[in-house]
Amino acid sequence: MRTHNAVNSSASLHLTSVPTALGGPIAPSRGALRPLGLGDVTITGGLWGRMQELNADVIIDHCLGWMERIGWIANFDRASGAASGEHAGIEFVDSEVYKLLEAMAWELGRRPDAALEARYRAIVSRVAAAQDDDGYLHTSFGRAGQRPRYSDLEWGHELYCHGHLIQAAVARLRTGHDDELPAIARRLADHLHAEFGPDGRTAVCGHPEIEVALAEFARATGEARYLELARLFVERRGHGNLATTLFQGHEYFQDDVPVREAEVLRGHAVRALYLSAGAVDIAVETGDDELLAAVEAQYLRTIARRSYLTGGVGAHHQNEEFGDDFELPSDRAYAETCAAIASVMLSWRLLMQTGDAGYADQIERTLLNAVLVSPRADGRAFYYANTLHQRTAGVATDDDELSERAEASMRAPWFEVSCCPTNVARTLASVAGYFATTDGDGVQLHQYGSYTVDTTLDDGERFALRVESEYPNDGSVRVVVLAAPARLVHVSLRIPAWAHGRAEVAVTGAGSDSLPGRTTVATEGVFTLQRSFSAGDVMELRLPLEPRFSRAHPRVDAVRGQAAVERGPLVLALEDVDLPDGIDVEHVELDPTFAPVDDGDGAIVRLRHRTAPEDAWAYAPAATGFGELFTAKLRPYKDWANRGPSTMRVWMPVSGG
Repeated sequence: MRTHNAVNSSASLHLTSVPTALGGPIAPSRGALRPLGLGDVTITGGLWGRMQELNADVIIDHCLGWMERIGWIANFDRASGAASGEHAGIEFVDSEVYKLLEAMAWELGRRPDAALEARYRAIVSRVAAAQDDDGYLHTSFGRAGQRPRYSDLEWGHELYCHGHLIQAAVARLRTGHDDELPAIARRLADHLHAEFGPDGRTAVCGHPEIEVALAEFARATGEARYLELARLFVERRGHGNLATTLFQGHEYFQDDVPVREAEVLRGHAVRALYLSAGAVDIAVETGDDELLAAVEAQYLRTIARRSYLTGGVGAHHQNEEFGDDFELPSDRAYAETCAAIASVMLSWRLLMQTGDAGYADQIERTLLNAVLVSPRADGRAFYYANTLHQRTAGVATDDDELSERAEASMRAPWFEVSCCPTNVARTLASVAGYFATTDGDGVQLHQYGSYTVDTTLDDGERFALRVESEYPNDGSVRVVVLAAPARLVHVSLRIPAWAHGRAEVAVTGAGSDSLPGRTTVATEGVFTLQRSFSAGDVMELRLPLEPRFSRAHPRVDAVRGQAAVERGPLVLALEDVDLPDGIDVEHVELDPTFAPVDDGDGAIVRLRHRTAPEDAWAYAPAATGFGELFTAKLRPYKDWANRGPSTMRVWMPVSGG
């Protein structure tokens, strides 16, 4: 990812009205690229098609079932007076209901369904009944027997919950419905402006989220006051407004230095990334060059020094936070699923502004490894934290039992803090919004799979493509032109960094400037073909998926002398269920003289069994006790622990290293 020249500053706000076409998660008014939303991109099959079907058929229903069962949705009935009883769950469970509503809205936009629409509307009505006359809406504060409104900004998460409600309303607007939930969100946003705006109290929320929500709501509604409030929340951060504790200082809340003065992301990882995403939105819409450049520089340093091979971030279990530079232990990796999703949100925003394919690379790495590892294959259990090294076999979970521990050794059906399952649901429902963009004169394809692009360029002409691929299992990506203007336009294909110099593009068709049958070796991050396309023209991208060894920066002490194996965009892992009986992942070393062999969905590597005694003093002048060499299969990290309890590792000691 290269440094870019920030957008030109402007004193005016560039906001749009409610869109009539189906949109996506963000809609910046300007940038190097413009995202194509759910009305332009349709996933038709492949890995992402299967994941979207799993989400539609299982995950959304699973989340809804759990929240009904344990009373989180019923909190709104209690708040409205329609039911009695104590509030269920921690203070911020409202946010999970809102993320589920967002997932349902995106899913309904993707594939209308009368039964899902009825369930969606029923929940929204229960939420609406709990809204106060002045627009305030929270089930844990402000009522008899509860703490006063905004009395615990550090930990109460009121504004955080409000943000997720507003983002759910954005999804409803972007899928063509300006109805009850957007009306709730408008009343709430107006309340927030009165309470915290220029004439209100100077305060911020302990958990950023309201910033990104208000900025996108301003774009979706055209209401500049919401953007102004989002800007105020970002500018107030970093001035010690939040009270600290023994274990959570100002850095934890990103309240230690102003956003534009920070050098790297720090503190609680999800908080930091949500705040940064909101800051980018605000910088774009207000023409704040300085803020945009500052956030990009912070993120680049963070990805370079504080992210895992999987794209996950967050090295500390305590405080769910970033560690220091290069502090990236595998066995203590927290790498929260929500942090990975927040990283995708920020990468996408920076991609729109810069056009830098490196951000699309980062999205791919993070989605395919750090996000897709969370849901179990059947969609009924999830990881919250994502270790890269499991030393002892996990404990099988009861699919009917609520998990208290975020760092469960096996995927759990639900957590007392269940932010990740609903975050996965809303991401999968809207993931097509991260696949392609336009610059007005052509189309850029950033993620690969099976999908169609059908959009209108700036001159009003239709440009439609069909992308066919079983990527990431197969490296062939076929792009077929379905309709094109009768003039020069362009298609850009991202060439992943790991494929530079080895990818091939074959172009066939009847266009006047085509070179039928000729293969071009792509050496840059993006291959762009400009021509007068005709229906039936084909571009075929061939990406080399041969497994390869990866090494960490020498300052990553935790994995010095170790190597990992990647196949294309997938990080691979070793599980003990793929080892001979009596051997686990703690007793092997990787033979670096044996090149990994492609095995279709993984790789075959050669390992050496370490047999040194372990019942004596742990230190000796030299390593001894190595057994025979043998081969074993590595499988995609995202699929680990789907065959029962196991030990696992991504990074393996290198024999002789």
